[in-house]
Amino acid sequence: MTDKKAVPNFLQRARVGIFLRRFMFMFFIFATLYSLVAVIYSTQVIYKVKLNYAMVIEQLNGTRKAVTQVGWHARLPFFTRIEQDVPLMNQSLYLGNSMEPMRIISKENVALWTSAVLTYRINNLKVWAIETLFPRDLLQGDFDGIVKDILQAQKVNSLISDREQIKEKIFNALKSRPINKDGPTLEEKYGMEVVSFVLRETRFGDKLVEATEEKKRRELIAEAANYAADQEADRIRKLYKAYLDSISSLQDALGGKEQGISTDLLQFLTQQKWATAYANQTGQKTFVMHDSRVSPALTLPPDPVKCTPVEQEDKLLDK
Repeated sequence: MTDKKAVPNFLQRARVGIFLRRFMFMFFIFATLYSLVAVIYSTQVIYKVKLNYAMVIEQLNGTRKAVTQVGWHARLPFFTRIEQDVPLMNQSLYLGNSMEPMRIISKENVALWTSAVLTYRINNLKVWAIETLFPRDLLQGDFDGIVKDILQAQKVNSLISDREQIKEKIFNALKSRPINKDGPTLEEKYGMEVVSFVLRETRFGDKLVEATEEKKRRELIAEAANYAADQEADRIRKLYKAYLDSISSLQDALGGKEQGISTDLLQFLTQQKWATAYANQTGQKTFVMHDSRVSPALTLPPDPVKCTPVEQEDKLLDK
């Protein structure tokens, strides 16, 4: 009975051992194949082209080829290599290769801070990736030069208030204007398409803003002072005209030019009238010094009421 029970136990242990050996063998085969595939993929003998991407392959005979078909591809190891992975999606390029604003000088030699961004898309891999070495660096230099040429030729007021027109002007220059006379455009040179251009920021420096505010404040103060001076001058002119008319009336009352009124007396009366009017208007005490060599004599005409009829007849005969 003991021997009969021992045989099934032995068979059961044998079956477990066979299963374990088979499992270990299969695991070893799987690990080996996986490692081989991982090594091959890491060396990019088998490579994958993603959507909106392209691979530039250096082939066995030295030529370079752009692969754009989406999916898995294979190449010869050691004799060929993947040169670069080129994205075909929209890409951005910042002015000065930085998102931070950069300093420019306007036409009036005023410093401003501005930032801009260009959006472009590669549409000719032969020109961009095969015929041009370091295309993005070259594009950055041309982009900065064109934008600065246009921005620094503008006046300060235009850079601040006419941003829309300047933006369109720069966009047209980037898209269709030759870089040099009779030369290629930016799109022709690099095999790309200019999608959009945006001026992100255009502003004065902090110190210049403070100086501008101080200048405006002083201009307002000067304008107010000039306005007050103009009002005072206009008031004085009106006052002078009014009292000049008054002096003319006084001269007529004294007998007019026919009576031979003394010039010194008339000047004295005119100055005295003017000084009195100015003192009443301004509140300042004024006086008139008469500088005449001869003391003026004031002779008033006789009162016609007190004259006798004989004297009146004599006067009429004299006239």
